[in-house]
Amino acid sequence: MNILFLFADDQRADSIAAWGNEHISTPNIDALARRGVSFRQNYCFGSRHGAVCQPSRAMLMSGRHLFAVDDAITGAVTFPQLLQSHGYTTFATGKWHNGAPSLLRSFARAQTIMLGGMSDHNQVPVRNRQDHNTMSDASRGGKHSSELFADTAIEFLNSYRDERPFLCYCAFTAPHDPRDPPAKFRQQYYDQRPPLPANFLPQHPFDNGQLVLRDENLAPWPRTRAIVSDQLAEYYGMITHLDEQIGRVLTALADSPHAENTLIIYAADH
Repeated sequence: MNILFLFADDQRADSIAAWGNEHISTPNIDALARRGVSFRQNYCFGSRHGAVCQPSRAMLMSGRHLFAVDDAITGAVTFPQLLQSHGYTTFATGKWHNGAPSLLRSFARAQTIMLGGMSDHNQVPVRNRQDHNTMSDASRGGKHSSELFADTAIEFLNSYRDERPFLCYCAFTAPHDPRDPPAKFRQQYYDQRPPLPANFLPQHPFDNGQLVLRDENLAPWPRTRAIVSDQLAEYYGMITHLDEQIGRVLTALADSPHAENTLIIYAADH
């Protein structure tokens, strides 16, 4: 059984149409939900101080609790390593936020990898695994990150002919900020704006000294309804654009010899 693991970055559970959000378009994710099993009763223990990529990804890869694994996954066997020990070819593309050593021991093949947490989506620095167990120097991707990583996953699916089963791990950086979807997708939600959350406030009701994280600096305080509406529209645009790329990957899988023997997993880090 092959495994295609599609991983989103900072996607909320309530941003999927199939899960009840009537203001967003996610037809390809919706199709996966209809065809498969949705896990709705789970909880992401995202970090020591809020939902953060690195610890969440370390827990996913290791199967360990937050306090039993560090961000670099030091000393833990990752699930791709386990699959390798059972004869799988392991392939990765996209974001890897847990350091090169854990990537190199987890994936026999790795192409178009972003080592780090975030980047300009249209100039994402990417590297490839080299034969001597190192990563290449970074080069800049020439298109939106979601398209770039989907292209690489599609190339793998189209070319894989080994008799061994594979893990294809495709980790998108969307809809993580900066929120810069292609203009078509931004305009889609500027024209049909999703409603603001019912608990919208222009300012936090208290300051415990932690209002200095990146997310707190994405817009000035107090936040107006217009500013938050723009950001929400751009976030939804990122997700719908991501959904389109997921559809491309799923079409490539359907057209490949692997379609009937591949488990598809879709998830997000938090």
